Amino acid sequence: MTSHTNTADSVFKEALHYVILILGSMIAAFALEKILIPVQIMDGGMVGIAMIISTLTKLPLSVLTIALNLPLVWIGGRKLERSFLIRTITAMVTFSLSIDLFGHGFFEKIVLTEDKLLATVFGGLLLGLGVGLVLLSGGCLDGTEAVAILISKKMNFSVGQVVLFFNVLIYLTAGILFGMDRALYSLLTYIIVSRIEDFVNTGMQQGKAVMIITNQGEQIAQDIYDTLGRTVTIIQGSGLISGEKVVLYCVITRIELSTMRKIIEKDDYSAFMSVSDVSEIIGKHIKNNAPLFKQLPPIEEPEETDKS
Repeated sequence: MTSHTNTADSVFKEALHYVILILGSMIAAFALEKILIPVQIMDGGMVGIAMIISTLTKLPLSVLTIALNLPLVWIGGRKLERSFLIRTITAMVTFSLSIDLFGHGFFEKIVLTEDKLLATVFGGLLLGLGVGLVLLSGGCLDGTEAVAILISKKMNFSVGQVVLFFNVLIYLTAGILFGMDRALYSLLTYIIVSRIEDFVNTGMQQGKAVMIITNQGEQIAQDIYDTLGRTVTIIQGSGLISGEKVVLYCVITRIELSTMRKIIEKDDYSAFMSVSDVSEIIGKHIKNNAPLFKQLPPIEEPEETDKS
């Protein structure tokens, strides 16, 4: 029964990854086709090159995106995980088809804005959201990123530095061909996209590390476990003036922080709590309603020293 449940959970999670992947690809395509392209603001990477070629030759952007990206993805993907290659190809195909969809039929008449600054800001927000969701789901929309991963492994450059170098060249080319104002708007869009990508991939999962110093370690730890389902690490500590203390360490999400405050602020407790940011949470957190301290050994009280 347990194996069937685990299999069902695994299939559901995998399906959810692909749903988010496809949704992110479509959001990115909409931002590009309906907001950025009408005012000639360029994206970075191979998509940016495809946009430049499409503008100069009138070739379909959807075809150019696939044609330029797939060879790079194939080169990079052979050295990376197979799941990454499959998800990336899925994302790129969806992205390409969505560009074609949003450029024809009912969507062809939709014009959200002709203001370059508004297009830069809101196009960058939507594009960053779409790309971030794709990255969050284990794929990517640009072959430059796959090659950048390989280059970063062989040279003393980060993935971000390699991508930035490619993009600067692309924006300079766009500036020469279409005017420096387009290049500057495109660079601003890239900055916005990068920030939103980071927020989607780390900000939404960013946790809070909570450290609680108290004499009521067992009661507070049990309360945290009963209320939030989070286990805590119990450490013996000593205050310079206050003497022996119990230190509780727990990692929670942003949403749970307000509940944690309410627990600590109860009249029955005397505790001091500090909160710090955690950029990423890796691993499993125990979520259970069973009494916690039936499973843990009691905290030993420090032995009193005979001062006589």
